[in-house]
Formats: sequence, C-alpha cells, structure tokens
Amino acid sequence: MFSNLIDLLPQDFSSTQWLILCLAAICAGINKTGVPGIGIVVVPLMAAFFPAKTSTGLLLPLLAMADLFAVGYYHRHAKWSHIIKLLPPALLGITAGSFIIRRISDFQLAPAIGIIVLVMLVLNYIRQRKLGSDLEVPKHWLFAVIMGFFAGLTTQLANAAGPIMIIYLLAMRLPKFEFIGTGAWYFLILNWLKIPIFASEGRIDIHSVCADVIMLPLIAMGAGLGILILRKMPQKTFTIVVQILAAAAAIKLLF
Repeated sequence: MFSNLIDLLPQDFSSTQWLILCLAAICAGINKTGVPGIGIVVVPLMAAFFPAKTSTGLLLPLLAMADLFAVGYYHRHAKWSHIIKLLPPALLGITAGSFIIRRISDFQLAPAIGIIVLVMLVLNYIRQRKLGSDLEVPKHWLFAVIMGFFAGLTTQLANAAGPIMIIYLLAMRLPKFEFIGTGAWYFLILNWLKIPIFASEGRIDIHSVCADVIMLPLIAMGAGLGILILRKMPQKTFTIVVQILAAAAAIKLLF
C-alpha cells in the first residue's frame, strides 16, 4: 500500500518544492491551532515556487487536514451564532471565486494572489492599530454579510481569507480560545466544501492529494506547536516578522 502511494506522488517536484511543501504543512498546523496570521505567509510562498493554481490546490488539503486538528482540540469553544451568520455569504463568495478562477490563467492568478495578500496585510495592520483601541467596529448584520462574502471569495481564489476572519472575530471581542474554536469550525466547513470544487477546476488531482497526505505528520507537529504557542508565547514580535515576510513574498509575485 505504501509503495502504491509512493508511485502516485508527483514525479516532477524539485527538492526545493518538496521542502516548501513540508514548510507549508508545518505552518498550516501552527496557523490553525495557535497563530492565525502565519497562514498569510504560506500563500505567496507556495505561489512563488509552484504554478499559481497548483499552489492553491496543494495548499487546500493541507489546510483542511489542519482544520481537523484545530476542531478536535478547540471544538467546545466555538460560537455557532457567528458561524451561521458568516456561512451563507461565504458560499456566495466561493461561487463568485469559482466563476473567476475558471476564466483566468496561472500568469494572471499569481499577481492576483500577491495583491490579495497585500490587501489582507493592510487590513490586518489596520486591525492591529485600530481595534485595540476604543474604535467601534460595525456589528450590523451587513458587516457579517460583507466579511463573509469576501472571506469566501478570497479563500476560493487564494486560500487567503484568514485576515478577514481575524478582523471579524476580533470585532466580536471573542476570548482567544473562542476565537480559535469559531475560526476552526468555520474553515473546516468551507475548506472541505471547497475540495470537490477545486478538483472540478483541475487544481487538485490524485498526485497532489497523495503529496499532501504524506505531509500529515508535519501538520500534526505544527498543530502541536500552535497549541504551545497560543498558551506560552507573546505574539507581537512574531506577528511583525510574519507580516514582513508575507509582504516580501507577495511583492515577489507581482514582478
């Protein structure tokens, strides 16, 4: 059985690409269980070393498997009222993203991913500078609709909805465990729904799935690290470094 899996692995990946995939697996686990912002680094990093559509297809199963670890650990902390508000507009956003992705090439998608990541970083910066103060964030139902739609759109195009969810959940003033638990369930639902859509778009095939499956131990290791980080480690300096790296990787995609 193991030899059959090896036979199905992509044969054209370079050693550097395998190394990047391993790094992405570890970061996916950390992202889902402890440091939500780190996921924004992985998106442009993958797109820099793989064809744009291939990169999103490789990353999605990694994230979906990492979601299982996050839900397994934080499932009791989810606030379902927020998830229910966000899911319908997110599904509309996924539909819009699927319509767009079928009509653009790798050449067009790579800079689009870079732009999406840079916009997400700007939003994240605004969130850090403003939401920590007394600034009131809109809590009208339309706020959830807008955020849900753009989360669905960006996750379908580039697996880059994390910062949007960070902004929304922080606006709801959730404690850290409820923050992680709510996001875990939300992305578990969306990412597993996206897998057949990605397959129909040609972004996922049996070879990419097998490559992701053998990354499972690294995802588990990352998930364990994320849990430790959430409990123990101050995130301010780490977040700044992550954002600088993400911006550099995103800018590289534009040129």
